[in-house]
Amino acid sequence: MHPAYSVIFFTTASGAGYGLLTWVAVATLARTAPTDWRFGLISLGLAFLLITGGLLSSTAHLGRPERAWRAMSQWRSSWLSREGVLAIATYVPAGLFGIAWVFFETTSGFISLLALLAALFAIATVYSTGMIYASLPTIKAWHQPWTVPVYIVLALASGGVLYLLIASFFDGANSWPLLLNALVLAAAFAIKRFYWQTLDTDHALPMRYAATGLEHLGRIRQIEPPHTQENFVMREMGYSIARKHAEKLRRLAMALMFAAPALCIVMMMVTGGFATTLLALIATAAMAVGLFTERWLFFAEARHISMVYYGQQAA
Repeated sequence: MHPAYSVIFFTTASGAGYGLLTWVAVATLARTAPTDWRFGLISLGLAFLLITGGLLSSTAHLGRPERAWRAMSQWRSSWLSREGVLAIATYVPAGLFGIAWVFFETTSGFISLLALLAALFAIATVYSTGMIYASLPTIKAWHQPWTVPVYIVLALASGGVLYLLIASFFDGANSWPLLLNALVLAAAFAIKRFYWQTLDTDHALPMRYAATGLEHLGRIRQIEPPHTQENFVMREMGYSIARKHAEKLRRLAMALMFAAPALCIVMMMVTGGFATTLLALIATAAMAVGLFTERWLFFAEARHISMVYYGQQAA
């Protein structure tokens, strides 16, 4: 598939925003988040900025962005519609939670319930985003059980690194969020590895053979190509990346998304003061570049089944 940068930014930015919102909500429920109202303003404000910016950028990929609101009307059958409904619904408990914290400096009682609802809606929205891709049987790279877990753990991993960065300014990057961040990074590393492993080992069926019913005759070929020149479907659905380049980008993504932040977290456990903030900033920058690379690969390595018609033996 041809990687659309608007969709890449949407999935990375909104995922990090929902992940940060979840971290802030859970830390508040556990009474480990800094109680300073300025922490609530900055952390929740950044989460809302990333979520809103990501959602708005997703409309740039539409032919008629002004009609995007109509997508939410099909929530009974469409994961895209469910994602939109959940994204809008998340603003309600998260907004009330933020107002209570920033303007009334309270996060207890009923406000704790709002924090819990905000976290649940955030995770549900990310789940729906992953299901948009996982529910497409025409793209085998996405139609697998690891697609949704990848979206969830990467949202939590990126949101967790952002949480550490903001908390470091308020002496809130203590052992609890550091240890939990390390565990989330380890889980994200393992799940992403499983995703790529499945992608590499679950080879596609010879779809052209099966479609014609001539698989018993061996390899078959088309006498003439469907088109004399490249068309839109071939450009968008047939984008491919060389295997050697994909391997290099995979290693780069894994190093930046997991190894670099994990190393920074280990160093944060034995340092303090300005060094903690600097390490958190390095971890955030590495995570951002690694996440963008991973998401670009997510689209570039996917092949649509329609490409069988245009000459590929399988998709």
